[in-house]
Formats: sequence, C-alpha cells, structure tokens
Amino acid sequence: MENRQKRLVIRISRGRLTFSTADLSDISFEDYPLNSSISMAANMREALRTVALLEEQFERVLVMVDTPTLMVPADIFVEGEGEQLYHHAFTGQDQQPVMHTVLPDLNAVVLFSIQKDLRGVIDSQFSNVRYTAAVAPVWRHLHQRSFTGQHQKLYAYFHDRRMEVFSFAQNRFKFCNSFAVNNPNDALYYVLGVWKQLALEPEHDELHLAGDIPDRDRLMEEAQRFVKRVFYINPSGEFNRAAVTQIQGMPYDLMVLYVKGR
Repeated sequence: MENRQKRLVIRISRGRLTFSTADLSDISFEDYPLNSSISMAANMREALRTVALLEEQFERVLVMVDTPTLMVPADIFVEGEGEQLYHHAFTGQDQQPVMHTVLPDLNAVVLFSIQKDLRGVIDSQFSNVRYTAAVAPVWRHLHQRSFTGQHQKLYAYFHDRRMEVFSFAQNRFKFCNSFAVNNPNDALYYVLGVWKQLALEPEHDELHLAGDIPDRDRLMEEAQRFVKRVFYINPSGEFNRAAVTQIQGMPYDLMVLYVKGR
C-alpha cells in the first residue's frame, strides 16, 4: 500500500546502510547488516527483498549519500560542468554518476558521486527519489548555530570513520574539508592544523565537536591543552530530548534531518 504521509530515508556510506521513516513522533530506524563479500548494489537488492520496513510503497524517497564531496561557490557553478570538476578532483571514479546538492544559505553547491549500479537499483525500485550529500543537514544546521555568540567557531563532525572540519564567515564557508580518522591523535592533528591555518584565537574562539567521536573524552581533554573553549554538541540536549535523539546508533546528520526537516 502506498503511504503518502511517510518519507523513506535511505542513508548510504562506504560501510553502512540504514533505512528510516518518521510518522509524527513514531520513528522507525533500521541499520542493515552489510555482507562485505558483495557489492553495495547487491546489498541494496537484498535489503529491498528482506527488510520489513520496506514492504510499504513510499511516495517520496530521500537518499543520503556519504561519498567524497567537492564544494563549489554557487556563483561559478555550471551544472553541466560538475561531473568534469568532480572527476578532476577525485580520480578513479570516472564511471560513477555525479550529483549535487544546492546550499543556498551558504552560497555553495556540493558535488558528490554514487555508484552507477547502486543508483540503478534504487531508481528501479522507487519512482520519486531525491539524492543529497549526507552531511548537508549538518552544514545547514551548524551554519545557523554559528551566529550565536561573538567568537569564531570551528566545527568537527565525526561519522563513518571520517571527520568533516568546517567554519563559516557570514553566509559562506570559510573552510571545509574532510579527513580520515581512526583515533583521537589523528583528529587532533588535523583540527589543530586547521585552527592554525584560520588564525583562530586559542583563548577566545571555539571548537565544537559532534557525531560519533572516537574516544571523545580523551580527544576533548587533549584539545583543551591547546584550545580553551572546547564543546561537545550533545544531540539530546541540543534538540530538547527529541525522540529521534534517543535511537541507538542513528547518525547525527540523520537526527538533524528529522528535527530540522531538511
């Protein structure tokens, strides 16, 4: 039966596949166990066949894709040239379709890719599909958050063994990059490098950490040796204990999507 009220959200990263829906305060979330011996497209086919959550026919489907991103200023973005730009920045992905998400409040367009076979499986199953960069809700939300207070802020969002580091100046990115991290030492090394590059003040400016942080207490303790104002963004407190923040294992970007609605 087609459900015109609910939207299905599929989140795809290199090592994870989740499905979720929300109906008023009722949120369903399933972390699908991947078979590492087969492709993501094959895992998706199997999930579509076996996951009970997917037995309904959804009118709207949002696919959040976590692949390398390329940020382009909106005023120089030309849609037909996005694929060439992306493949120039990220080699070895020439066969993958390139998509984009517009961030109008940040005057930017983010390019990302998805496996051709995987997109084919999704598009053949659902009729109304929209794709977006998985981290886009976090960028939008923390950009709005950055206007509070008088000091400059550097953000580090941890997910899928990666760390997105970014800062804003007015309605633009001041810095935006992604780093592979497996431990607090790597994370601190990259964060402090960006901090120095942006000439932030260790006594007054702020470092905000969010997401699935490896050894969070240790990282914060070490960071405070160099930066006085270090904060952890706790989703439960930030979103007033919204139901979505109580779901074990749900990525922060997905929480933001449900709470903020985009």
